[in-house]
Amino acid sequence: MTGTHLLFISLALSLGAAVEVQRPRGVPITKRQFYDENLPFTCLDGSRTIPFDRVNDDYCDCKDGSDEPGTSACPNGNFHCTNAGFRPTFIPSSRINDGICDCCDTTDEYNSGAKCENTCKELGRKEREVLQRMAEITKEGFLLKQQLIEEAKAGQQERQRKLTEMQNSRKEMEEKVEALRTVKETAEVPEKEAKERHLKAWEEQKATSRAEKDKAKMTEAFFELDDDADGFVSLAELQTHAELDSDADGSFSETEAQALFGGAEQVDTAAFERVWSNIKDKYVSESQPVEPTPVTTPPEESKEPLTDNDSEPYPDDEDILEEEEEEEDDEDDFAEEDLDKATPTTRSPEKKEEDEEAMPPYDSETHALIDVMPSEVAVTVLSSTAAQKARDDFEESERALREVEDQIKNIEKEISFDFGPSAEYTYLYSQCYELPTSEYIYRLCPFNRVSQKPKYGGSETNLGTWGAWAGPEENKYLLMKYEHGTGCWQGPNRSTTVKLTCGKETAVTSTSEPSRCEYLMEFTTPAVCQDPPNVDSSLPGHDEF
Repeated sequence: MTGTHLLFISLALSLGAAVEVQRPRGVPITKRQFYDENLPFTCLDGSRTIPFDRVNDDYCDCKDGSDEPGTSACPNGNFHCTNAGFRPTFIPSSRINDGICDCCDTTDEYNSGAKCENTCKELGRKEREVLQRMAEITKEGFLLKQQLIEEAKAGQQERQRKLTEMQNSRKEMEEKVEALRTVKETAEVPEKEAKERHLKAWEEQKATSRAEKDKAKMTEAFFELDDDADGFVSLAELQTHAELDSDADGSFSETEAQALFGGAEQVDTAAFERVWSNIKDKYVSESQPVEPTPVTTPPEESKEPLTDNDSEPYPDDEDILEEEEEEEDDEDDFAEEDLDKATPTTRSPEKKEEDEEAMPPYDSETHALIDVMPSEVAVTVLSSTAAQKARDDFEESERALREVEDQIKNIEKEISFDFGPSAEYTYLYSQCYELPTSEYIYRLCPFNRVSQKPKYGGSETNLGTWGAWAGPEENKYLLMKYEHGTGCWQGPNRSTTVKLTCGKETAVTSTSEPSRCEYLMEFTTPAVCQDPPNVDSSLPGHDEF
């Protein structure tokens, strides 16, 4: 076997002994057993068997390219970079001897003449430093996570204790509300009865007053219609009031008048009561003053010549202010004059009518129930009625009960959240974290919503409300999903995926919009940190040769 076919390497073991491992170029140690130079080579896909001297002969014999691990003969082949001191890796066989150093140990450019430098030890050193820093962060974050878990347990116990306490308090308050409801309803009975009696008496008084007024108007109308004062109203006398024309044709005929009389030729005062009920809505009393028709006088023609509106100068602001002040002074003068002239006892007919229709003040008996709260020792306590005090007490107890129920709902809602396997994410509840960018301020409120607001003014946009944990099956607590945000123009509703990573600090580190209306936010928190592995075990314990 020539030097191009085989590569001789040595493995330094912990005991200091060196073992020489012989294998073809580009073959990892894990596949050394398939390349025995004393036996024919069988393609790794089992498609055919060839003499071993055709391995790495720069001709592709196997469909899977396994016979040419160290040349670029097979388009689907892969070359193994040993990279002693760093991480071994595979590169496509097409990159072998292409003049570009892909392997840090330079083994891919063995026959290209390219000047490559072995950088594996330096890369390994830098990677170990990065891993060391990451391990330190993870370790500190994991310690913080343990504290968060302990705090969450204590908080959960406190919330459960408070919930039990408030639930017991709610039962007592419900009983108190029902007791005060009974007191209120009992206290309201005499008050309600007194008010109803007063209202009934007032309604009866109004009915009597209206009946007397209606009778007076009827009597007045009878005497107005009885022109000859013979004690009867005739058809002719009724026809003098054209406003009683039943068909509104402009002519109040004898037939129409007789219909109002019920077929009679004339009626006396007793029969007129029936007629009055049919005509009183239309009848216009002769004593009612007739409103004079307003006379419009034509405006005097201005003797000054008309000017073009465009050429009319605008008044100065000072002139306008002076005019407004003068008008205000005039208005004040007029108001004072009107007040001086007005007589306190003067009332318009409409106002007088309203005053007469208004319910009169409560009598002394009703006032005794409404304005005074009696006590068992006959001590009069002013400023509050028994019924009103009972209502106030009941409403106050109801308000306190509602507040307790709201607090119970909030605690139950918080307890129901999935805050992680050990409740390590509890501390994020009711908190918000912001990330300013050049254009927006992004705001994440875990278990609530995500939003963005223009940095220099503008309304806030909802990027999604809390949906669920959305990480992979092995750890769903690595992703948060927020959905049903503000709709995009001719697009879907905005949504945000929050990617959680381990960190000592709790902060939003970046935001992006990978797809239209779909946002990605990265968030660091100690709650994600796991117990870190040994840094030395993250890299191979020995160099592969």
